[in-house]
Amino acid sequence: MNLYEGKNIRNVGLIGHGGGGKTSLISAMLFDTGATNRLGRVDDGNAPTDYDDEEIDRKITIGAKLAACEWNKNKINLLDTPGFGNFIQEARGALRVADGAVVVVDAVSGVMVQTEKAWAYAEEFQLPRIIVINRMDRDTASFDRSLESVQQRLGRQCVPMQIPIGAEKKFKGVIDLVHMKAHTYEGDASGKSTEGPIPGDLADTAKEYREKLVEAVAESDEKLMEKFFDSGTLSDDELISGLKKQVIEGKLYPVLYTAATANIGIQPLLNAIVDLMPDALYRGTVNGTDPQGKEVQRKIADTEHFSAFVYKTFSDPFSGRLSLFRVYSGVLTTEIQPYNVNRSTTERIGQLLVLQGKTFIPVAKVHAGDIAAVAKLKETQTGDTLTDKTHQITYPPVKWVEPVIAFAIEPKSRGDEDKISTAIHKLMDEDLGLRYTREPQTKEFLLSGQGQMHVELSVQRLKRRYGVEVAIHPPKVPYRETIKGKADVQGKHKKQSGGHGQYGDCKIRMEPLPRGGDFEFVNEIFGGSIPRNFIPAVEKGIQESRQKGVLAGFPTVDIRVILYDGSYHDVDSSEMAFKIAGSLAFKKAIREAKPILLEPVMNVEVVGPDEFAGDLMGDLNSRRGRVQGMEVLGHNTIIKAQVPLSEVLTYASDLTSKTGARGSYTMEFSHYDEVPAHLADKIISAAKAGAGAEEEDEE
Repeated sequence: MNLYEGKNIRNVGLIGHGGGGKTSLISAMLFDTGATNRLGRVDDGNAPTDYDDEEIDRKITIGAKLAACEWNKNKINLLDTPGFGNFIQEARGALRVADGAVVVVDAVSGVMVQTEKAWAYAEEFQLPRIIVINRMDRDTASFDRSLESVQQRLGRQCVPMQIPIGAEKKFKGVIDLVHMKAHTYEGDASGKSTEGPIPGDLADTAKEYREKLVEAVAESDEKLMEKFFDSGTLSDDELISGLKKQVIEGKLYPVLYTAATANIGIQPLLNAIVDLMPDALYRGTVNGTDPQGKEVQRKIADTEHFSAFVYKTFSDPFSGRLSLFRVYSGVLTTEIQPYNVNRSTTERIGQLLVLQGKTFIPVAKVHAGDIAAVAKLKETQTGDTLTDKTHQITYPPVKWVEPVIAFAIEPKSRGDEDKISTAIHKLMDEDLGLRYTREPQTKEFLLSGQGQMHVELSVQRLKRRYGVEVAIHPPKVPYRETIKGKADVQGKHKKQSGGHGQYGDCKIRMEPLPRGGDFEFVNEIFGGSIPRNFIPAVEKGIQESRQKGVLAGFPTVDIRVILYDGSYHDVDSSEMAFKIAGSLAFKKAIREAKPILLEPVMNVEVVGPDEFAGDLMGDLNSRRGRVQGMEVLGHNTIIKAQVPLSEVLTYASDLTSKTGARGSYTMEFSHYDEVPAHLADKIISAAKAGAGAEEEDEE
């Protein structure tokens, strides 16, 4: 591959809902540009950017990938991103280093939930966008319906710059509304097309949409508007330059049509990326902070001091740990030893690599604006900045959302106990959406992720990569305890057994706090009824007792404890005595203040085909869910509800069963709410029975 400077580089992320064909589009683009010698297919397991065993097995993209190709004397860095909810955060990480986005929409389903989420990520990074309505050769694919979905969900600024020739099995090409030419394909997946006049039956439609495109471009520019009013149209050159300006400024989003697996419409898409997307130098500068934490700007240019941002790390079975990065300033060569400002260490650069999926191409240097990879950096992790040590700058990392679901894990054999932590932390280095924690309340080790599939895939990787086998099961629900009433009690600890005795006496008031208030300790001791040095001991006794709870051993939250009086003994009082007194007072107050059990409630968003909407709502209601709203999206219904966590621990498998694997859901924590009394009694009884069994085991 030739070396390219930033002005001839396009960094483009392909984003959209899962199943829209992003990976297939990249396969076709790599084939048509000569980067690969065959048209890879997801269904055949040979797509260039879906090469992990888990991706091949499930036929979905799990992690963001990089593939480079050359077109019209430009280099295009294509960032393939996941579209399934469990892995959508990977798209956000990839867009961090992109200069534009291609939003891929299924011609049948239209704009789906994750399309809108990915669109929001592109908005966050202020990226220009092209919309591709893909899979136009599918049964029930529709030009009108898909365009309506795009304009309703993403905005009226989405304007066709093509219209399709045919649909479903008869889709055979596109009409270019800028040059008013038809591109007809041979139907053999070769990508070869014939340019010719517009078919007669589409002439009026093409003219109509050409006028809409011209009006949209003219409306966004005063000079073009004047020209449009004077002559009633715009020339091709004016239309192209005006369109590029509006695309880059985020005022218009051109819509194109493709069928990736049939290799139709791919080369016009490549032309649009080169002609309409900004080059890698276009932004001019990038923001960061200097060593003093002051915000600074660095010019995106070869002539500046070196700096780069590492947006992803992953393990390759042959090359080891790979770090993917974008050079923002300077030129990186193997002679440079960059300084990692996040880890305060200097790294050695080995071979520089351009990626085409799992194929690596060595290069001598990487210019400002380009994206590449390097193997075996010792300390560098995702989100780190590499820079010239004498001219440091730090680029802000991408913030990842917290995991939405957790599973308890345990080794299948005793020999794996020590290996688990090491192996999981290696996974976490490349997957920032994973968490591994120990729940002190339930004493379980929890592996948390963005969904059940995410956790299950991580467990598969543990076995395949590191030979560590673990069993997973739903975790114990982290219930909480709180109070509905108030209490005013005394806690006294008095013991005499020869020599110094023990004496501690405190009086407290307890009252509820608003939900989410956790815990407050208020000291209202006046006049020295309890010496100041013993007051922290009282609070410590209360804190330790509230972690175990009174009803069922769950932490007690949303309470205020006011220490207002007490007494002490000059000789027998001690910190331990007042700690015990505080604990006694807490337990007595809880019992008098109408204790209740709280459970975590989740915001759940379910997407399923229309024909299952009634069943899905009924199922959510049976899980004590409260439906917050519904909306129709193409052939799907989106149901938003709030459901107790205890009712959705196994929801993923149930949803798959009910919808024939056509449904999906996302879930995030909302709040804690009171457990109904009849269920609370069962939970409390089970907790006490479990605690009794544990005590017997310990004996």
